[in-house]
Amino acid sequence: MSKSMKKNTPKEVRGEVPKKKRNGFELIADNRKAGYNFFLSEKTEAGLCLHGHEVKSIRERRVNLKDAFVRIFKGEAFLFNCHISPYSRIQGYQEPDPTRMRKLLLNRREINKYMGMASRKGFAIVPTRMYLKNGFVKVEIALGEGKKRHDKRDTIKKRIHDRETSAAVKKGMRR
Repeated sequence: MSKSMKKNTPKEVRGEVPKKKRNGFELIADNRKAGYNFFLSEKTEAGLCLHGHEVKSIRERRVNLKDAFVRIFKGEAFLFNCHISPYSRIQGYQEPDPTRMRKLLLNRREINKYMGMASRKGFAIVPTRMYLKNGFVKVEIALGEGKKRHDKRDTIKKRIHDRETSAAVKKGMRR
């Protein structure tokens, strides 16, 4: 590829992933469904135990946190149902499991805090974001209290109302 083509062609067209880094922070995946299904509180950052090909796949943004959840047993926290697609250029005889259980790296104090809170009925620990921080893969987990159906409807109504008011304000500023 020539230098002039590299300058004029967007990164998405060239097949490169555009990077939006801010202070060593690069967002990889976001779990917006968690905010819809739960009232989120007590957010914490946790590291992940990963294989090398999984890190490469995460850098390609081939991650889905939609159905992921965290369970604590035997004094350790584990991330379940986090789908990390196999690395596209992997060479080998072994087909990796994309939804395998992955260990979260948390302090004993943090694990005990979450264990006590999540043991109550209607509470769960859910991952909200996955990002790279100074080259390390991190997951933001939060304690979520399950929403009832009417709470979800209220959330939708509030979102629509906010969107309409911001559009009205923007329209008023144009005049």
